[in-house]
Amino acid sequence: MVGKPIPPKPSRPADGVVPQRPEQTRPYGSGAASPRTEPVAPSASREAGRILETTGGDGTAKKRADRSSGKAPGRLVSLDAFRGFIMLMLAAEGFGIYAFSQIARDQPVWTVHDHSLWQAVGFHFEHPAWRSAFDLFRVSFWDLIQPSFMFMVGVSMPFSDARREKLGQGWAGRACHALIRSVVLVLLGVFLYSMGHERTTWIFPNVLCQIGLGYFFAWLLLNRHRGIQFAALGIILIGYWGWFRMNPPPENYDYSAVGVGTEYGEILDGSSAAWSKNGNAAFLFDQWLLPKLRTVPAEETVPEGHAADGTDGKNESDGTEAAKDGAVVAEPLVDAPGPGWFRQWFLSNPEPYTFNRGGYTTLNFIPSIGTTLLGILCGQLLIAPGYSKWSRLGLLLIGAGICLGLGILADETVCPVIKRIWSPSWVLFSGGYVIGLLAVFYLVFDIAPLKMLAFPLVVVGMNSILIYLLGETLGEWMRDEVVKVHFGGMIGHVFGSKALDPLWYESITLSTGTLVLFWLLLFWLYRQRIFLRI
Repeated sequence: MVGKPIPPKPSRPADGVVPQRPEQTRPYGSGAASPRTEPVAPSASREAGRILETTGGDGTAKKRADRSSGKAPGRLVSLDAFRGFIMLMLAAEGFGIYAFSQIARDQPVWTVHDHSLWQAVGFHFEHPAWRSAFDLFRVSFWDLIQPSFMFMVGVSMPFSDARREKLGQGWAGRACHALIRSVVLVLLGVFLYSMGHERTTWIFPNVLCQIGLGYFFAWLLLNRHRGIQFAALGIILIGYWGWFRMNPPPENYDYSAVGVGTEYGEILDGSSAAWSKNGNAAFLFDQWLLPKLRTVPAEETVPEGHAADGTDGKNESDGTEAAKDGAVVAEPLVDAPGPGWFRQWFLSNPEPYTFNRGGYTTLNFIPSIGTTLLGILCGQLLIAPGYSKWSRLGLLLIGAGICLGLGILADETVCPVIKRIWSPSWVLFSGGYVIGLLAVFYLVFDIAPLKMLAFPLVVVGMNSILIYLLGETLGEWMRDEVVKVHFGGMIGHVFGSKALDPLWYESITLSTGTLVLFWLLLFWLYRQRIFLRI
Protein backbone atom coordinates (compact mmCIF):
# COMPACT_ATOMS: atom_id res chain seq x y z
CA MET A 1 0.00 0.00 0.00
CA VAL A 2 2.49 2.56 -1.25
CA GLY A 3 1.73 5.75 -3.09
CA LYS A 4 -1.26 8.01 -3.00
CA PRO A 5 -3.81 6.70 -0.46
CA ILE A 6 -7.45 6.11 -1.29
CA PRO A 7 -9.74 7.67 1.34
CA PRO A 8 -12.10 5.19 3.04
CA LYS A 9 -15.77 5.36 2.23
CA PRO A 10 -17.65 7.48 4.80
CA SER A 11 -20.23 4.78 5.36
CA ARG A 12 -17.83 2.11 6.50
CA PRO A 13 -14.98 2.45 9.01
CA ALA A 14 -11.91 0.63 7.84
CA ASP A 15 -10.20 -2.09 9.81
CA GLY A 16 -6.90 -3.90 9.38
CA VAL A 17 -4.03 -2.08 7.73
CA VAL A 18 -5.72 1.01 6.38
CA PRO A 19 -4.81 4.35 4.86
CA GLN A 20 -5.91 7.26 7.01
CA ARG A 21 -7.18 10.62 5.84
CA PRO A 22 -4.21 12.88 5.11
CA GLU A 23 -5.51 15.68 7.34
CA GLN A 24 -5.59 13.31 10.29
CA THR A 25 -2.04 11.98 9.93
CA ARG A 26 0.08 15.03 9.20
CA PRO A 27 2.79 15.78 11.76
CA TYR A 28 1.35 17.65 14.72
CA GLY A 29 2.43 21.26 14.64
CA SER A 30 4.40 22.97 11.88
CA GLY A 31 1.28 24.24 10.14
CA ALA A 32 -0.37 20.81 9.71
CA ALA A 33 -3.92 20.17 10.76
CA SER A 34 -3.66 18.86 14.32
CA PRO A 35 -6.16 16.40 15.77
CA ARG A 36 -8.95 17.97 17.77
CA THR A 37 -9.60 17.02 21.33
CA GLU A 38 -13.31 17.59 20.74
CA PRO A 39 -15.58 15.50 18.52
CA VAL A 40 -17.25 16.94 15.52
CA ALA A 41 -20.89 16.00 15.21
CA PRO A 42 -23.94 15.14 17.28
CA SER A 43 -24.40 11.52 18.30
CA ALA A 44 -27.49 9.56 19.26
CA SER A 45 -25.95 7.17 21.80
CA ARG A 46 -26.96 7.63 25.41
CA GLU A 47 -23.69 8.76 26.94
CA ALA A 48 -22.02 9.87 23.74
CA GLY A 49 -25.11 11.88 22.82
CA ARG A 50 -24.42 15.62 22.71
CA ILE A 51 -20.69 15.05 23.43
CA LEU A 52 -19.76 15.21 19.79
CA GLU A 53 -20.73 18.89 19.44
CA THR A 54 -17.49 20.82 19.32
CA THR A 55 -16.65 23.21 22.15
CA GLY A 56 -13.54 24.76 20.72
CA GLY A 57 -11.64 25.50 17.55
CA ASP A 58 -11.95 28.38 15.14
CA GLY A 59 -15.47 27.48 13.99
CA THR A 60 -14.73 28.05 10.32
CA ALA A 61 -17.25 27.14 7.66
CA LYS A 62 -14.93 24.44 6.35
CA LYS A 63 -14.79 22.68 9.70
CA ARG A 64 -18.54 22.85 10.04
CA ALA A 65 -18.88 21.41 6.56
CA ASP A 66 -16.51 18.63 7.54
CA ARG A 67 -18.65 17.83 10.57
CA SER A 68 -21.83 17.68 8.55
CA SER A 69 -20.22 15.55 5.84
CA GLY A 70 -19.62 12.61 8.18
CA LYS A 71 -15.95 13.04 9.05
CA ALA A 72 -14.95 11.23 12.21
CA PRO A 73 -13.77 12.88 15.43
CA GLY A 74 -10.14 13.95 15.45
CA ARG A 75 -7.45 12.22 17.48
CA LEU A 76 -6.30 13.26 20.93
CA VAL A 77 -2.66 14.31 20.70
CA SER A 78 -1.89 13.51 24.33
CA LEU A 79 -3.35 10.01 24.00
CA ASP A 80 -1.24 9.16 20.94
CA ALA A 81 1.85 10.63 22.61
CA PHE A 82 1.18 8.75 25.87
CA ARG A 83 0.64 5.50 23.98
CA GLY A 84 3.76 6.12 21.90
CA PHE A 85 5.85 6.78 25.00
CA ILE A 86 4.79 3.51 26.63
CA MET A 87 5.35 1.50 23.46
CA LEU A 88 8.77 3.08 22.93
CA MET A 89 9.77 1.93 26.39
CA LEU A 90 8.60 -1.60 25.63
CA ALA A 91 10.26 -1.75 22.21
CA ALA A 92 13.53 -0.46 23.66
CA GLU A 93 13.32 -2.91 26.59
CA GLY A 94 13.72 0.03 28.94
CA PHE A 95 16.80 1.14 26.94
CA GLY A 96 18.76 -1.69 28.58
CA ILE A 97 18.95 0.25 31.84
CA TYR A 98 18.09 -2.68 34.10
CA ALA A 99 20.68 -4.96 32.47
CA PHE A 100 23.27 -2.19 32.82
CA SER A 101 22.45 -1.76 36.51
CA GLN A 102 23.00 -5.49 37.07
CA ILE A 103 26.64 -5.51 35.97
CA ALA A 104 28.70 -6.93 38.82
CA ARG A 105 29.77 -4.43 41.46
CA ASP A 106 33.49 -5.18 41.01
CA GLN A 107 33.58 -4.25 37.31
CA PRO A 108 35.50 -1.14 36.19
CA VAL A 109 32.33 0.53 34.85
CA TRP A 110 31.46 1.45 38.45
CA THR A 111 34.67 3.39 38.84
CA VAL A 112 33.11 5.82 36.36
CA HIS A 113 29.43 5.62 37.35
CA ASP A 114 27.66 5.64 40.71
CA HIS A 115 26.58 2.04 41.35
CA SER A 116 23.99 2.90 43.99
CA LEU A 117 22.39 5.53 41.74
CA TRP A 118 22.04 3.08 38.84
CA GLN A 119 20.65 0.46 41.19
CA ALA A 120 17.94 2.94 42.18
CA VAL A 121 17.23 3.75 38.53
CA GLY A 122 17.30 0.09 37.54
CA PHE A 123 14.55 -0.63 40.08
CA HIS A 124 12.14 1.23 37.78
CA PHE A 125 12.87 -1.03 34.80
CA GLU A 126 12.03 -4.40 36.29
CA HIS A 127 8.95 -5.92 37.94
CA PRO A 128 9.29 -6.35 41.71
CA ALA A 129 9.10 -9.91 42.98
CA TRP A 130 5.57 -9.67 44.39
CA ARG A 131 4.22 -6.63 46.20
CA SER A 132 4.15 -3.49 44.09
CA ALA A 133 3.85 -0.58 46.55
CA PHE A 134 6.78 0.58 48.64
CA ASP A 135 6.94 3.28 51.31
CA LEU A 136 3.19 3.84 50.89
CA PHE A 137 3.28 5.32 47.38
CA ARG A 138 6.54 4.34 45.62
CA VAL A 139 6.13 2.06 42.59
CA SER A 140 8.32 0.66 39.83
CA PHE A 141 7.72 2.45 36.52
CA TRP A 142 7.91 -0.93 34.77
CA ASP A 143 4.89 -2.12 36.77
CA LEU A 144 2.93 0.80 35.29
CA ILE A 145 3.51 -0.24 31.67
CA GLN A 146 0.64 -2.74 31.43
CA PRO A 147 -1.94 -0.67 33.35
CA SER A 148 -1.02 2.30 31.15
CA PHE A 149 -1.71 0.24 28.04
CA MET A 150 -5.04 -1.05 29.39
CA PHE A 151 -6.03 2.40 30.63
CA MET A 152 -5.33 3.94 27.22
CA VAL A 153 -7.53 1.31 25.60
CA GLY A 154 -10.35 2.65 27.74
CA VAL A 155 -9.55 6.31 27.02
CA SER A 156 -9.71 5.69 23.27
CA MET A 157 -13.04 3.81 23.40
CA PRO A 158 -15.36 6.87 23.50
CA PHE A 159 -13.50 8.40 20.56
CA SER A 160 -13.45 5.28 18.38
CA ASP A 161 -17.02 4.30 19.23
CA ALA A 162 -18.34 7.80 18.48
CA ARG A 163 -16.43 7.80 15.21
CA ARG A 164 -17.98 4.50 14.15
CA GLU A 165 -21.43 5.69 15.13
CA LYS A 166 -20.96 8.90 13.17
CA LEU A 167 -19.98 6.86 10.13
CA GLY A 168 -23.31 5.08 10.30
CA GLN A 169 -22.54 1.88 12.21
CA GLY A 170 -25.35 0.79 14.51
CA TRP A 171 -25.11 -0.67 17.99
CA ALA A 172 -25.12 -4.28 16.74
CA GLY A 173 -22.34 -3.59 14.26
CA ARG A 174 -20.21 -1.85 16.87
CA ALA A 175 -20.82 -4.68 19.34
CA CYS A 176 -19.79 -7.23 16.74
CA HIS A 177 -16.63 -5.27 16.03
CA ALA A 178 -15.80 -5.10 19.76
CA LEU A 179 -16.32 -8.85 20.12
CA ILE A 180 -14.14 -9.62 17.09
CA ARG A 181 -11.45 -7.32 18.43
CA SER A 182 -11.55 -9.19 21.74
CA VAL A 183 -11.09 -12.55 20.03
CA VAL A 184 -8.29 -11.31 17.77
CA LEU A 185 -6.38 -9.79 20.70
CA VAL A 186 -6.61 -13.05 22.66
CA LEU A 187 -5.42 -15.08 19.68
CA LEU A 188 -2.52 -12.69 19.10
CA GLY A 189 -1.54 -13.01 22.75
CA VAL A 190 -1.65 -16.80 22.57
CA PHE A 191 0.41 -16.70 19.37
CA LEU A 192 3.10 -14.61 21.06
CA TYR A 193 3.14 -16.80 24.15
CA SER A 194 3.43 -19.96 22.02
CA MET A 195 6.66 -18.82 20.36
CA GLY A 196 9.37 -21.28 21.34
CA HIS A 197 6.88 -24.05 22.09
CA GLU A 198 6.21 -27.06 19.90
CA ARG A 199 2.45 -26.55 19.88
CA THR A 200 -0.09 -23.81 20.58
CA THR A 201 0.08 -22.99 24.27
CA TRP A 202 -3.21 -21.78 25.69
CA ILE A 203 -2.20 -19.54 28.54
CA PHE A 204 -3.34 -15.96 29.04
CA PRO A 205 -1.05 -13.71 31.12
CA ASN A 206 0.10 -11.84 28.01
CA VAL A 207 -1.05 -8.21 27.94
CA LEU A 208 -2.89 -8.70 24.64
CA CYS A 209 -4.77 -11.69 26.08
CA GLN A 210 -5.70 -9.72 29.15
CA ILE A 211 -6.95 -6.77 27.12
CA GLY A 212 -8.86 -9.09 24.79
CA LEU A 213 -10.55 -11.07 27.56
CA GLY A 214 -11.89 -7.92 29.16
CA TYR A 215 -12.38 -5.66 26.15
CA PHE A 216 -15.92 -6.64 25.20
CA PHE A 217 -17.17 -6.45 28.78
CA ALA A 218 -15.63 -3.00 29.16
CA TRP A 219 -17.20 -1.94 25.85
CA LEU A 220 -20.63 -2.94 27.15
CA LEU A 221 -20.17 -0.33 29.89
CA LEU A 222 -19.34 2.38 27.38
CA ASN A 223 -22.04 5.04 26.91
CA ARG A 224 -23.83 3.95 30.07
CA HIS A 225 -24.81 6.42 32.76
CA ARG A 226 -21.84 7.35 34.93
CA GLY A 227 -23.68 6.01 37.96
CA ILE A 228 -23.85 2.60 36.30
CA GLN A 229 -20.16 2.77 35.39
CA PHE A 230 -19.07 3.65 38.92
CA ALA A 231 -21.36 0.95 40.32
CA ALA A 232 -19.82 -1.59 37.94
CA LEU A 233 -16.34 -0.52 39.04
CA GLY A 234 -17.30 -1.00 42.69
CA ILE A 235 -18.88 -4.40 42.05
CA ILE A 236 -15.80 -5.61 40.15
CA LEU A 237 -13.35 -4.50 42.82
CA ILE A 238 -15.35 -5.46 45.90
CA GLY A 239 -16.60 -8.72 44.40
CA TYR A 240 -13.13 -9.83 43.33
CA TRP A 241 -11.69 -8.86 46.70
CA GLY A 242 -14.42 -10.84 48.50
CA TRP A 243 -13.81 -13.94 46.38
CA PHE A 244 -10.11 -13.92 47.25
CA ARG A 245 -10.74 -13.10 50.90
CA MET A 246 -13.12 -16.04 51.32
CA ASN A 247 -10.69 -18.50 49.73
CA PRO A 248 -7.35 -18.23 51.55
CA PRO A 249 -4.83 -21.08 51.27
CA PRO A 250 -4.90 -23.69 54.06
CA GLU A 251 -2.41 -23.25 56.89
CA ASN A 252 -0.37 -26.27 55.78
CA TYR A 253 -0.26 -25.19 52.11
CA ASP A 254 2.91 -26.41 50.36
CA TYR A 255 4.22 -23.31 48.61
CA SER A 256 7.48 -24.99 47.61
CA ALA A 257 5.50 -27.36 45.35
CA VAL A 258 4.34 -24.40 43.25
CA GLY A 259 7.67 -22.61 42.94
CA VAL A 260 7.28 -20.15 45.81
CA GLY A 261 10.08 -19.37 48.22
CA THR A 262 10.29 -17.28 51.36
CA GLU A 263 13.02 -14.84 50.36
CA TYR A 264 11.02 -12.40 48.20
CA GLY A 265 7.96 -11.73 50.31
CA GLU A 266 5.74 -13.86 48.10
CA ILE A 267 4.07 -15.62 51.04
CA LEU A 268 1.79 -13.31 53.00
CA ASP A 269 0.19 -13.96 56.35
CA GLY A 270 -2.86 -12.92 58.29
CA SER A 271 -5.71 -11.39 56.31
CA SER A 272 -3.32 -10.87 53.37
CA ALA A 273 -2.58 -14.59 52.99
CA ALA A 274 -5.29 -14.88 50.34
CA TRP A 275 -3.06 -12.81 48.02
CA SER A 276 0.02 -14.99 48.34
CA LYS A 277 1.80 -16.11 45.19
CA ASN A 278 0.40 -19.31 43.66
CA GLY A 279 -1.81 -19.86 46.66
CA ASN A 280 -4.75 -17.62 45.81
CA ALA A 281 -8.19 -18.28 44.35
CA ALA A 282 -7.24 -17.24 40.80
CA PHE A 283 -4.28 -19.62 40.87
CA LEU A 284 -6.58 -22.49 41.84
CA PHE A 285 -8.86 -21.58 38.93
CA ASP A 286 -5.92 -21.86 36.53
CA GLN A 287 -5.00 -25.22 38.04
CA TRP A 288 -8.46 -26.39 37.02
CA LEU A 289 -8.74 -24.68 33.62
CA LEU A 290 -5.35 -24.65 31.90
CA PRO A 291 -4.58 -28.40 32.05
CA LYS A 292 -7.84 -28.93 30.15
CA LEU A 293 -6.49 -26.86 27.26
CA ARG A 294 -3.75 -29.41 26.50
CA THR A 295 -3.78 -33.01 25.36
CA VAL A 296 -1.18 -34.55 27.60
CA PRO A 297 -0.37 -38.10 26.43
CA ALA A 298 -0.96 -40.98 28.83
CA GLU A 299 1.23 -43.94 27.88
CA GLU A 300 -0.46 -47.29 27.59
CA THR A 301 0.67 -50.61 26.10
CA VAL A 302 -1.93 -52.28 23.88
CA PRO A 303 -1.99 -55.58 22.03
CA GLU A 304 -0.60 -55.87 18.51
CA GLY A 305 -2.95 -54.62 15.79
CA HIS A 306 -5.15 -52.65 18.18
CA ALA A 307 -5.49 -48.93 18.52
CA ALA A 308 -5.25 -46.90 21.68
CA ASP A 309 -8.98 -46.97 22.23
CA GLY A 310 -9.10 -50.78 22.11
CA THR A 311 -10.57 -51.00 18.60
CA ASP A 312 -9.05 -52.53 15.47
CA GLY A 313 -7.37 -50.30 12.90
CA LYS A 314 -7.39 -46.56 13.35
CA ASN A 315 -8.99 -44.60 16.12
CA GLU A 316 -11.69 -42.75 14.23
CA SER A 317 -11.98 -40.02 16.82
CA ASP A 318 -8.38 -38.78 16.78
CA GLY A 319 -6.65 -40.68 13.96
CA THR A 320 -4.28 -42.65 16.22
CA GLU A 321 -2.52 -45.36 14.24
CA ALA A 322 -2.93 -48.96 15.39
CA ALA A 323 -0.21 -50.14 17.71
CA LYS A 324 2.17 -52.81 16.47
CA ASP A 325 4.16 -55.38 18.38
CA GLY A 326 2.84 -54.26 21.72
CA ALA A 327 4.19 -50.73 21.21
CA VAL A 328 3.59 -47.96 23.70
CA VAL A 329 1.12 -45.46 22.24
CA ALA A 330 -0.25 -42.15 23.37
CA GLU A 331 -3.84 -41.70 24.35
CA PRO A 332 -5.38 -38.32 25.13
CA LEU A 333 -6.42 -37.75 28.72
CA VAL A 334 -10.11 -38.37 29.21
CA ASP A 335 -10.73 -34.89 30.65
CA ALA A 336 -9.42 -33.05 27.56
CA PRO A 337 -12.46 -31.22 26.14
CA GLY A 338 -13.97 -31.80 22.72
CA PRO A 339 -13.84 -34.58 20.13
CA GLY A 340 -10.59 -36.04 18.91
CA TRP A 341 -10.25 -33.79 15.85
CA PHE A 342 -10.76 -30.71 18.00
CA ARG A 343 -8.05 -31.80 20.43
CA GLN A 344 -5.67 -32.61 17.61
CA TRP A 345 -6.24 -29.28 15.86
CA PHE A 346 -6.23 -26.92 18.82
CA LEU A 347 -5.21 -28.70 22.05
CA SER A 348 -2.33 -30.86 20.85
CA ASN A 349 0.32 -29.40 23.18
CA PRO A 350 1.90 -32.38 24.97
CA GLU A 351 3.48 -30.29 27.74
CA PRO A 352 1.60 -30.71 31.03
CA TYR A 353 0.65 -27.46 32.72
CA THR A 354 2.15 -26.98 36.17
CA PHE A 355 2.03 -23.35 37.36
CA ASN A 356 3.06 -19.86 36.33
CA ARG A 357 6.39 -19.07 37.90
CA GLY A 358 5.66 -15.34 37.87
CA GLY A 359 2.37 -15.83 39.71
CA TYR A 360 0.28 -14.33 36.88
CA THR A 361 -3.24 -15.68 36.43
CA THR A 362 -5.90 -15.80 33.72
CA LEU A 363 -8.52 -14.08 35.86
CA ASN A 364 -6.40 -10.95 36.16
CA PHE A 365 -8.55 -9.69 33.30
CA ILE A 366 -11.56 -9.27 35.64
CA PRO A 367 -10.13 -6.56 37.90
CA SER A 368 -8.24 -5.11 34.92
CA ILE A 369 -11.65 -4.30 33.41
CA GLY A 370 -11.70 -1.75 36.24
CA THR A 371 -8.48 -0.22 34.86
CA THR A 372 -10.03 0.01 31.39
CA LEU A 373 -13.20 1.47 32.90
CA LEU A 374 -11.16 4.22 34.56
CA GLY A 375 -9.83 4.98 31.08
CA ILE A 376 -13.38 5.09 29.68
CA LEU A 377 -14.39 7.61 32.35
CA CYS A 378 -11.39 9.79 31.51
CA GLY A 379 -12.04 9.47 27.78
CA GLN A 380 -15.64 10.55 28.27
CA LEU A 381 -14.42 13.57 30.19
CA LEU A 382 -11.99 14.54 27.43
CA ILE A 383 -14.60 14.22 24.69
CA ALA A 384 -17.50 15.82 26.57
CA PRO A 385 -18.64 19.40 25.86
CA GLY A 386 -19.05 22.06 28.51
CA TYR A 387 -15.55 21.82 29.99
CA SER A 388 -12.55 24.00 29.35
CA LYS A 389 -9.20 22.33 28.86
CA TRP A 390 -8.09 23.56 32.27
CA SER A 391 -11.23 22.13 33.87
CA ARG A 392 -10.51 18.78 32.27
CA LEU A 393 -6.94 18.90 33.53
CA GLY A 394 -8.11 19.72 37.04
CA LEU A 395 -10.63 16.87 37.07
CA LEU A 396 -7.97 14.44 35.84
CA LEU A 397 -5.64 15.47 38.66
CA ILE A 398 -8.43 15.18 41.23
CA GLY A 399 -9.31 11.72 39.93
CA ALA A 400 -5.66 10.69 40.07
CA GLY A 401 -5.37 11.84 43.68
CA ILE A 402 -8.56 10.04 44.75
CA CYS A 403 -7.54 6.77 43.10
CA LEU A 404 -4.03 6.86 44.52
CA GLY A 405 -5.31 7.69 48.00
CA LEU A 406 -7.88 4.87 47.93
CA GLY A 407 -5.22 2.46 46.68
CA ILE A 408 -2.86 3.35 49.52
CA LEU A 409 -5.70 3.07 52.05
CA ALA A 410 -6.69 -0.36 50.73
CA ASP A 411 -3.06 -1.53 50.81
CA GLU A 412 -2.75 -0.49 54.44
CA THR A 413 -6.03 -2.08 55.54
CA VAL A 414 -7.73 -4.80 53.50
CA CYS A 415 -5.84 -5.72 50.32
CA PRO A 416 -2.15 -5.60 49.37
CA VAL A 417 -1.12 -3.81 46.18
CA ILE A 418 0.11 -6.57 43.85
CA LYS A 419 0.39 -6.05 40.12
CA ARG A 420 1.05 -9.69 39.21
CA ILE A 421 -2.44 -10.76 40.29
CA TRP A 422 -4.02 -7.34 39.65
CA SER A 423 -5.39 -7.01 43.15
CA PRO A 424 -8.30 -4.55 43.51
CA SER A 425 -6.05 -2.17 45.41
CA TRP A 426 -3.65 -2.27 42.44
CA VAL A 427 -6.46 -1.09 40.14
CA LEU A 428 -6.87 2.03 42.29
CA PHE A 429 -3.19 2.53 43.11
CA SER A 430 -1.96 2.19 39.52
CA GLY A 431 -5.04 4.09 38.32
CA GLY A 432 -3.86 7.13 40.26
CA TYR A 433 -0.51 7.04 38.50
CA VAL A 434 -1.77 6.43 34.96
CA ILE A 435 -4.47 9.11 35.23
CA GLY A 436 -1.77 11.46 36.48
CA LEU A 437 0.45 10.55 33.53
CA LEU A 438 -2.40 11.25 31.12
CA ALA A 439 -2.91 14.62 32.81
CA VAL A 440 0.76 15.48 32.29
CA PHE A 441 0.61 14.53 28.60
CA TYR A 442 -2.65 16.46 28.21
CA LEU A 443 -1.05 19.54 29.75
CA VAL A 444 2.06 19.36 27.60
CA PHE A 445 0.55 18.43 24.25
CA ASP A 446 -3.10 19.54 24.30
CA ILE A 447 -2.93 22.69 26.43
CA ALA A 448 0.60 24.01 26.01
CA PRO A 449 1.58 24.88 22.41
CA LEU A 450 4.01 21.97 22.15
CA LYS A 451 2.25 19.64 19.73
CA MET A 452 5.28 19.51 17.46
CA LEU A 453 7.28 17.86 20.26
CA ALA A 454 4.76 15.02 20.33
CA PHE A 455 5.49 13.95 16.76
CA PRO A 456 8.17 11.27 17.47
CA LEU A 457 5.84 9.69 20.03
CA VAL A 458 2.75 9.98 17.82
CA VAL A 459 4.50 8.06 15.03
CA VAL A 460 4.68 5.11 17.43
CA GLY A 461 1.37 5.70 19.18
CA MET A 462 -0.61 5.49 15.96
CA ASN A 463 0.87 2.05 15.27
CA SER A 464 0.99 0.76 18.84
CA ILE A 465 -0.15 -2.80 18.11
CA LEU A 466 2.40 -3.13 15.32
CA ILE A 467 5.35 -1.93 17.41
CA TYR A 468 4.32 -4.31 20.19
CA LEU A 469 4.22 -7.25 17.79
CA LEU A 470 7.54 -6.24 16.24
CA GLY A 471 9.19 -6.03 19.63
CA GLU A 472 7.84 -9.42 20.74
CA THR A 473 8.65 -11.28 17.52
CA LEU A 474 11.67 -9.51 15.97
CA GLY A 475 13.17 -7.55 18.86
CA GLU A 476 15.89 -10.03 19.77
CA TRP A 477 16.71 -10.74 16.12
CA MET A 478 16.89 -7.04 15.32
CA ARG A 479 19.21 -6.43 18.24
CA ASP A 480 21.62 -9.34 17.69
CA GLU A 481 21.50 -9.90 13.93
CA VAL A 482 20.98 -6.39 12.60
CA VAL A 483 22.19 -3.75 15.03
CA LYS A 484 25.14 -5.72 16.36
CA VAL A 485 26.17 -7.43 13.12
CA HIS A 486 25.58 -4.73 10.52
CA PHE A 487 25.95 -1.54 12.55
CA GLY A 488 28.52 -2.72 15.10
CA GLY A 489 31.45 -1.26 13.16
CA MET A 490 29.83 2.14 12.85
CA ILE A 491 28.81 2.16 16.50
CA GLY A 492 32.32 1.23 17.61
CA HIS A 493 33.87 3.91 15.40
CA VAL A 494 31.54 6.67 16.57
CA PHE A 495 31.14 5.79 20.26
CA GLY A 496 34.24 3.73 21.01
CA SER A 497 34.86 0.11 21.88
CA LYS A 498 33.04 0.30 25.22
CA ALA A 499 29.74 0.89 23.42
CA LEU A 500 29.57 -2.82 22.52
CA ASP A 501 31.35 -4.19 25.57
CA PRO A 502 28.89 -6.28 27.66
CA LEU A 503 30.64 -5.11 30.83
CA TRP A 504 30.14 -1.49 29.82
CA TYR A 505 27.39 -0.06 27.63
CA GLU A 506 26.35 -2.88 25.29
CA SER A 507 22.88 -3.37 26.78
CA ILE A 508 22.06 0.34 26.43
CA THR A 509 23.60 0.65 22.96
CA LEU A 510 21.88 -2.36 21.40
CA SER A 511 18.49 -1.59 22.93
CA THR A 512 18.63 2.01 21.74
CA GLY A 513 19.81 0.97 18.27
CA THR A 514 16.94 -1.49 17.97
CA LEU A 515 14.47 1.23 18.90
CA VAL A 516 15.92 3.61 16.29
CA LEU A 517 15.45 1.04 13.51
CA PHE A 518 11.90 0.24 14.61
CA TRP A 519 11.06 3.94 14.75
CA LEU A 520 12.40 4.54 11.25
CA LEU A 521 10.20 1.71 9.97
CA LEU A 522 7.15 3.18 11.72
CA PHE A 523 7.99 6.63 10.36
CA TRP A 524 8.01 5.24 6.82
CA LEU A 525 4.64 3.57 7.43
CA TYR A 526 3.34 6.83 8.89
CA ARG A 527 4.39 8.68 5.75
CA GLN A 528 2.59 6.08 3.65
CA ARG A 529 -0.54 6.36 5.84
CA ILE A 530 -0.31 2.67 6.74
CA PHE A 531 -1.52 1.71 10.21
CA LEU A 532 -2.33 -1.66 11.74
CA ARG A 533 -5.84 -1.70 13.16
CA ILE A 534 -7.87 -4.46 14.76
